[in-house]
Amino acid sequence: MTRLSKPAGEIRDRYDVVVVGSGYGGGVAACRLAAAGRRVCVLERGRELQPGDYPNDTRSMAREVQVDTGLGHFGSESAMFDLRAYEDLNVAMGCGLGGTSLINAGLCLRPDPRTFEDPRWPDELGEPGVLDSYFQRAEAVLQPAPWPEAFGQPAKLGALERIARELNAPISRVPMAVNFEALPDGLNRAGVAQQPCVGCGDCLTGCNYAAKNTVLMNYLPQARRHGAELFTGAKVAHVEQSSAGWRVWFQVAGPDGKHFSDDLRSVIADTVVLSAGALGSTEILLRSRTSGLALSPALGHHVSGNGDTVGLVYNADVPIHGIGHGKRPAEGRKRVGACSTGIIDGRIGTALEDGWVLIDGAIPGALGKWLPAMVGVLDLFTGRDTDTGFGDHFRERRRAWQSKLFGPYTGAVNHTQACLMVTQDDASGELRMEGDRLVLHWPDVGRQAPFRNADATMHEAARALGGTYVPNPVWHELLGRKLITGHPLGGSAMANDARDGVVNHLGQVFSEATGTAVHQGLFVMDGAVVPRSLGVNPLMAITALAERSVDHLIHASDASRLAIAQGLR
Repeated sequence: MTRLSKPAGEIRDRYDVVVVGSGYGGGVAACRLAAAGRRVCVLERGRELQPGDYPNDTRSMAREVQVDTGLGHFGSESAMFDLRAYEDLNVAMGCGLGGTSLINAGLCLRPDPRTFEDPRWPDELGEPGVLDSYFQRAEAVLQPAPWPEAFGQPAKLGALERIARELNAPISRVPMAVNFEALPDGLNRAGVAQQPCVGCGDCLTGCNYAAKNTVLMNYLPQARRHGAELFTGAKVAHVEQSSAGWRVWFQVAGPDGKHFSDDLRSVIADTVVLSAGALGSTEILLRSRTSGLALSPALGHHVSGNGDTVGLVYNADVPIHGIGHGKRPAEGRKRVGACSTGIIDGRIGTALEDGWVLIDGAIPGALGKWLPAMVGVLDLFTGRDTDTGFGDHFRERRRAWQSKLFGPYTGAVNHTQACLMVTQDDASGELRMEGDRLVLHWPDVGRQAPFRNADATMHEAARALGGTYVPNPVWHELLGRKLITGHPLGGSAMANDARDGVVNHLGQVFSEATGTAVHQGLFVMDGAVVPRSLGVNPLMAITALAERSVDHLIHASDASRLAIAQGLR
């Protein structure tokens, strides 16, 4: 596959548009604006990794992890897995050209329509069906599809069906941004070579088979084809207004790609679109406010973890085959399936805030070597077995020893089901700068009722499979009931005015502490604008909101250009 990006040293002095970040929001903005004839520059702090470059064993995985903690930053600053350890909520994000789309499950789910009735959304988004056409645009590009019947049923999907019967809740195959078909000439609609999914289960560590429909496979190559210039190794610090337009200040990665230079460079644009994610875009605005940019006092507030909680059903009575292939060839091996194949829907017939969905997961093969020891320890200290009896205990111990002796594709680990539950939280977290570090404060978030209820539901899921329930290891009373999320939202939330949010319904950044005045040419288009948890994986909502924002931006600027031209006649 042709590389899309250029080194940051080739950035020109000025563009019509600078897009910061290259995930779903940034991909939409770059693609649509370049197609509309704008000179577009995309700044991405991570590297460009293509299928074949992604980690598939312990050593390569270790090189692709960076961790930010109160004690410092560990690992390369351009590593693909960006982990943030905060006091109350830990966050996992993607870092690279394509953003978190590189490392997510790619689940394409629309939120419950009741979600947009919440008054925290701007009035314009509360109108029924206002996002429908933009969801359709996103689906036309991302091409979601469920796991095909013709591929057979993965064992973990069969296990999920057993759980659904125990919970008395409906189950269906979940639409995924994954390609399952042999394409004409091997090329997708963006002209990028793609293969059908092989069911290796390694979606979360990057698809080395070019089957996953990441932003790198669709929006970004279309942006490049329309003339957008994509740069990696450029970490944006802040933005400021100048007489020439918006000045975007950034740092460039050093020769080793592991650290960024302390020196700041800048580029000028008429329009800036911040799409660096909930944490990244909010941090840029916080730094910009420190540099003098007038912004809403709501900046940093209304942060959500999207109600995420995770757990394991360990050592179940049935085989799951839920460990990805890693560096092992897919040929001749049992198909794990995509990372997620099914969804149990607990939203039907319940109040919005009591709803939940339960989704199967796959553990990447790159982690496989350490799983028998790690899960064994978790089982010992936090596991809750759901069945009893000498015979059952003997079989469980025998499977545990099989995994320890012969590896994760045997025994107890091979009988382990990973689960993701998406519930609701109150979106009351706060991002702020402490010195030079972005921090997240959200006391006692893990003690909120939805997470206690999710814990009980996953325990019932384990009972359905005759396994041991192993909760999120940091969701423990001794550790303060901490949570982990891969779906941070908010921080630069939408609202009707600046008292309650940072941007309006189009993602335009408010320019005063109150009222609806905005900074002309400054937008946020990513998960940072979402003012509450969504109840499902958020990529579809983020993409649809970005499609709507950029659609209005293009039409408004085209109308303005036409008016100016007519005035000059």
